[in-house]
Amino acid sequence: MSVPKKSPSQDKAFSQGLLGIFHPKTMKERGVLWTIGVVAALALILLAVIGEYWGEEPDRYDVLAVAVRDGNVKNPKELPLGYAYATSLVHIADTLLHKPGGFLANDVFPPGVLEDNMPKWEYGALTALRDGTSALRNHIARAQSQSKEDPDLAKAEPFFYFDHLSWQLPSSESEYAKGMEAMESYRTRLVKRDSQFYSRADNLRQYLEILEKRLGSLSNRLSASAGDRQQLSVEDRRTVVTRTSWMNVDDIFFEARGYSWAAIHILKAVEFDFRDILGNKTALVSLQAIIHELEDGQAPFLSPVILNGGGFGVFANYSLTLANYIARANAATIDLRNLLQQG
Repeated sequence: MSVPKKSPSQDKAFSQGLLGIFHPKTMKERGVLWTIGVVAALALILLAVIGEYWGEEPDRYDVLAVAVRDGNVKNPKELPLGYAYATSLVHIADTLLHKPGGFLANDVFPPGVLEDNMPKWEYGALTALRDGTSALRNHIARAQSQSKEDPDLAKAEPFFYFDHLSWQLPSSESEYAKGMEAMESYRTRLVKRDSQFYSRADNLRQYLEILEKRLGSLSNRLSASAGDRQQLSVEDRRTVVTRTSWMNVDDIFFEARGYSWAAIHILKAVEFDFRDILGNKTALVSLQAIIHELEDGQAPFLSPVILNGGGFGVFANYSLTLANYIARANAATIDLRNLLQQG
């Protein structure tokens, strides 16, 4: 079998092709493209690393230790009543503003804008901060319903309720910083005996009522990840399936984690500042049960994504696991509120 010979024109085209590939201009263009590709890849890797670091949930802190440090005392019992509670709110706000990456919910540039889970965690913690501040302003810091409200708390609460997605002037961070400053001023006045904190059972019940509703809502939303068939009415026999969209499962999960994280610190401050009431009502065990369940719900998870397995399948359902802890904390909250209402 004979092999066909290449024509002179084919040989010339082949030679020109080789020369074109290895031509200095072509090599230079390829070098530029290669450099751009490497830089882009390194930039993406850097953004991923920063995003992973910024996305880590903050560690819990010792409320009493921080209060002792900020109050410049040696023994927690030297702190004025309410100082630990106010300190828990101050440091929740401080964590939101100064954790790695700062406050990410309102970011419009990468890598913050690419974050998905941490902004939801921030919103949950911010909601708990708002609840604690509202209870302090409207109930705990007032002797009775007709009493004049504290001026610093009257400033702090509206600042904390500012839109968490605002990035223009004023930004969310600037407003929350003002709220934190007002709360610090209230705390300083506690030391000077120029502000009030009434650790009464009825005041604590007001906060627990807010906490109870918040935990109940979170538990219900987390449980919806498994789906639930509900009958509409006796006449209408059709059923609807209320199931959290798979795109929102992680959002609710991290919002609940953020709220629980902040609520733990507020409740530990309550444990100290309301110690006389809790001891007299034998309610301390119930409060510690709430804290314990919420702390169990803060355990680290192994999967890089929030799993949403169904029934008794292969994969776990992280939302249902967290819903269980929060539901038990909610039940303990109801028990505690009932104990405080007796007598």
